[in-house]
Amino acid sequence: MNKNILVTKRNGDKEQLDLDKIHKVIAWAAEGLNNVSVSEVELKSHIQFYDAIQTTDIHETLIKSAADLISEQAPDYQYLAARLAIFHLRKKAYGQFEPPALYDHVQKLCEAKKYDTHLLKDYSEAEFSQMDSFIDHQRDMNFSYAAVKQLEGKYLVQNRVTGTYYESPQMLYMLIGACLFSSYPKATRIDYIRRFYDAVSTFKLSLPTPIMAGVRTPTRQFSSCVLIECGDSLDSINATSSAIVKYVSQRAGIGINAGGIRAIGSPIRNGEAFHTGCIPFYKHFQTAVKSCSQGGVRGGAATLFYPLWHYEVENLLVLKNNRGVEENRVRHLDYGVQFNRLMYQRLIQGGNITLFSPSDVPGLYDAFFQDQEQFEVLYEQYEKDDSIRKKTLKAVELFSLFASERASTGRIYLQNVDHCNTHSPFDPAVAPVRQSNLCLEIALPTKPLQHVMDEDGEIALCTLAAFNLGKVDQLDELEALADLLVRALDSLLDYQDYPLPAAYTATMGRRPLGVGVINFANYLAKNNVRYSDGSANGLTHKTFEAIQYYLLKASNRLAREQGTCTKFHETTYAKGILPVDTYKQDLDSVCPEPLHLDWEALRSEIREYGLRNSTLTALMPSETSSQISNATNGIEPPRGYVSVKASKDGILKQVVPDYEELRGRYELLWDIESNDGYLQLVAIMQKFVDQTISANTNYDPARFEGGKVPVKLLLKDLLTAYKLGVKTLYYHNTRDGAADSHEEADDGCAGGACKI
Repeated sequence: MNKNILVTKRNGDKEQLDLDKIHKVIAWAAEGLNNVSVSEVELKSHIQFYDAIQTTDIHETLIKSAADLISEQAPDYQYLAARLAIFHLRKKAYGQFEPPALYDHVQKLCEAKKYDTHLLKDYSEAEFSQMDSFIDHQRDMNFSYAAVKQLEGKYLVQNRVTGTYYESPQMLYMLIGACLFSSYPKATRIDYIRRFYDAVSTFKLSLPTPIMAGVRTPTRQFSSCVLIECGDSLDSINATSSAIVKYVSQRAGIGINAGGIRAIGSPIRNGEAFHTGCIPFYKHFQTAVKSCSQGGVRGGAATLFYPLWHYEVENLLVLKNNRGVEENRVRHLDYGVQFNRLMYQRLIQGGNITLFSPSDVPGLYDAFFQDQEQFEVLYEQYEKDDSIRKKTLKAVELFSLFASERASTGRIYLQNVDHCNTHSPFDPAVAPVRQSNLCLEIALPTKPLQHVMDEDGEIALCTLAAFNLGKVDQLDELEALADLLVRALDSLLDYQDYPLPAAYTATMGRRPLGVGVINFANYLAKNNVRYSDGSANGLTHKTFEAIQYYLLKASNRLAREQGTCTKFHETTYAKGILPVDTYKQDLDSVCPEPLHLDWEALRSEIREYGLRNSTLTALMPSETSSQISNATNGIEPPRGYVSVKASKDGILKQVVPDYEELRGRYELLWDIESNDGYLQLVAIMQKFVDQTISANTNYDPARFEGGKVPVKLLLKDLLTAYKLGVKTLYYHNTRDGAADSHEEADDGCAGGACKI
């Protein structure tokens, strides 16, 4: 039968189907792998051959056949499928399996306007030759199948219309390093590029989508997260909308703070008219967010923030739910509701919460972020003032409405604004943190724009990356990695473009970075500790202490060389205050682990030389980039030993790292009975993390009577998180048919870029 089948080669020629060739390719891909069968892949693929089939179709059939065999029993099929996919990718990109010389490749892609031409201006042919000497294309064989498909889908330079690829993964890693260290002195930069390349290509460091997809191309906007604050005026609202469009189009995930917009019925123009309230303007922002596709890499998405005590809060809390009509719903944004100490106190005491329009209560909105004592004084004063329009609700009813809407949509988030300012690198008196971002891990100062080119406004950008904890054997290894990462990300701040003055001013003044982690679940399994029982508390404390310490040390070293950020004086570091000085002391009751590193020596160095970067840590989701590194997502427990993720290429299966060795040690998400242990770990991390953490709460209704999670439990978890100093809560995951949709189909908080 095979003799009668002709195949069509890539160049259009036809020849007889040669099963021996196919056998050799599969055998090559299977080399060194466990429990994989070449004949099994062949058997699965033969059925699908037909006369005049393209060789490219044959190769894709082989890849799919191998990918279909990925399972707990035979995890190495994910590498067999990946190697076949890399073989195919290189043939498509280069016309052959062997990649070209780096210099020739860069020259060709610069001429085609796929790469930024600065590469050829900044580096000589001899320097490209040096880079070529340490690029290791064999590392392409270490990817899993899901990783290769994500690289193809999101990161590799390509023509998305024709489906043409122009590069392979090692080229991507090498040229990111070349771009980020291009401003370094010639005497040292090749060494930095080599070390950076080695760290990212062996998965010790993980980079975010905007950097992976954008650095080396002519597009120069790589910040993952953008925070835009809206003032209470039409000019500010229009400027905010314009800024959203600018940044959504450049692959960024957006946080919008619209909490200062006055409530419906408020007088405007000296009583000439009534204000239409928040909802029409939220709809305006939704339109702006959905107006662009973010360069074909992802769709736009944003989270909008407002305070729990806003006069319209009852209507705002239900904006995402499926009941109601279009006029009173704004379903395509996510929401972050802002809480503080007084709100929780009213809940605990069985008291009431009074709702105000921010425009009616001078000073209250600012004090909400800047000064909790002043907020309480003003709040109680306005509650007693009968001349001010207000509503009063039982605190338990308002909290319950928040909790039930959070549970039903999964995507109404929480920000404890007092923790974001009392345990912060910024002095709240001069640079308060008023909002977070799409994935709730960024906490940076913002100022409303009065017009789109406003230089006095402040749009906060944050540039992300992560350590792969699964690759860390000794904590002191983090020191060299921290130095590399801080240097690379700090260089990127100068390398990228800023479409708006308010973003440039804020970034140059504060130089914020957000380094997080991936593969935490693997790290716990390797160390034989668990999320649920407190056994991981001490290890987590030691680990995150080391992360923050070495990042601060790296930024301090960079400040000596290149100077501090210009707004360093607006940080608490400038006063000698470190994160370990301001954490919530209640945490000591669940983790009495002492500090192990020399914080006093570091304090003294920071006092003397300052820091290059006002922030250094943020723990983000990492749905796609963790797949690239064959790691578990961020700090989250895996849902299963094999994750199944839908993509445009079909179902992608990925087995947890080190599965055969660690199978019995992983703790799966739905085996964890309560959120208590997880929230303790988040709070321990938060002690050291200077921004905030994308932390989720998870509930299995089957554990409760009538299959319904008690509201009382939801409120208990909110109180536990607050008591331990947790700043933000991200997804509320419910174990049901729809719950797994919260494991996003792409790396963008449902489209934004702040996942790495």
